[in-house]
Amino acid sequence: MKKIAKIITVTMIIIVLFISCISLYVGNYLYDYTLNPYSKHNISEKIETNEEVAQESRQWLSENSVNVSLKSQDDLNLHAAYIDQNSHIYMIMVHGYRGDGASIISPIKQMKKAGYNLLIPDLRGHGFSEGDYIGMGWDDREDIIQWIDYLLSKDPHASIILYGVSMGGATVMDVAGEKLPHQVKAIIEDCGYTSVWDIFKAHIDMNNIESEVALHMASLVTKIRAGYYLEDVRPIEQVKKSQTPMLFIHGAEDNFVPFSMVNELYNAATCPKEKLVIQGAGHANSCSVNSELYYQTIFRFIEKYE
Repeated sequence: MKKIAKIITVTMIIIVLFISCISLYVGNYLYDYTLNPYSKHNISEKIETNEEVAQESRQWLSENSVNVSLKSQDDLNLHAAYIDQNSHIYMIMVHGYRGDGASIISPIKQMKKAGYNLLIPDLRGHGFSEGDYIGMGWDDREDIIQWIDYLLSKDPHASIILYGVSMGGATVMDVAGEKLPHQVKAIIEDCGYTSVWDIFKAHIDMNNIESEVALHMASLVTKIRAGYYLEDVRPIEQVKKSQTPMLFIHGAEDNFVPFSMVNELYNAATCPKEKLVIQGAGHANSCSVNSELYYQTIFRFIEKYE
């Protein structure tokens, strides 16, 4: 009897160790696929990019801005490009997943033409900013608050607008749920997601049960390697707490961040709010599909609250 009990115990230990190893392997694989900025294979492979255009955008931004930096609360060197136009309106413009400040060059040029002062950060783990993981907007929200404080140290009477695209949109929504200085007048999010869990699940090629299990494994690894759980990052919960006016923008043909998310976010928000849907636009290209409607709506929104 003792021999049988010992065999059962050893067998159970082996099974637990096997399951643990498989879990860690799957969790690490998903972490690298989604949150490791140095991984070659990742979700953004589904989005077409033109490296020549990207280099031209970086060159333009370099020639038309100055570099500024600050230390994050966890001691990372964070970089931003700054364009001073002697305006009382300051816009913080936040790029998307695996991009950098220059990846939103079209909106940057339009906001420059409008005469705003522009601060264009590289989020942690992107561009010239330090960091070995992608924060998906969560740790980044604290970094953006530091950039807000940076601007207010330069101009205490500033009117600050937050603008973000894709993960940048999620980032500014995460910021919206925090206690913000009264100088933050309005927030504009373009094609941000409801939660990291929802957006990752939409891109994992598994059935519902398998994806749930895999995401829980990835969430544990994310907590170990990046310091947060995937479940923590829920912009939809942050917008419920926001008191800052928000403009929600989404392309009707967005298949990367599902179009349905904008309605969930808009309905959840209790602050003064507006919604703009750009027909025929895919992910993060609303500004080019119907640029006139896009920028007219943004400028009117800003004028209401500046």
